[in-house]
Amino acid sequence: MCWQLLVVEICKAYCSGFQPAFRVGSDEPCDLIVDGYAIDTKYRIGSGDSGTLKKFKSYGPLLRTHNYEPIILILREDNLAAAITACLVGTWKVYTGDASFEFIQSISGFDLKSFLTERVGEFPVNR
Repeated sequence: MCWQLLVVEICKAYCSGFQPAFRVGSDEPCDLIVDGYAIDTKYRIGSGDSGTLKKFKSYGPLLRTHNYEPIILILREDNLAAAITACLVGTWKVYTGDASFEFIQSISGFDLKSFLTERVGEFPVNR
């Protein structure tokens, strides 16, 4: 939840095209929208249960029908391979570790990794 809050608050503050989470009925297939990107955030994907995998596979196409490009930003790099595959099958563009920080900086101009590193020391993304 901390990772999600960091990304949402940075985008809210620095992205002129920020919109809150997109809802379809009771589902929330992403955490925020920025300039046509429907962004979901995960600290780590470790669940391989069928319900979770089904959501990854279905939410990407659902977001695309609303003209959003589905992006998933995962902080850690030790994710379950089956879950990453489900995201890719679901047409998500997947960023992990440093690539997530780079994507955030590309849309916001804010260097989150440097911000965290300057305040707490080395900020590892590999565990």
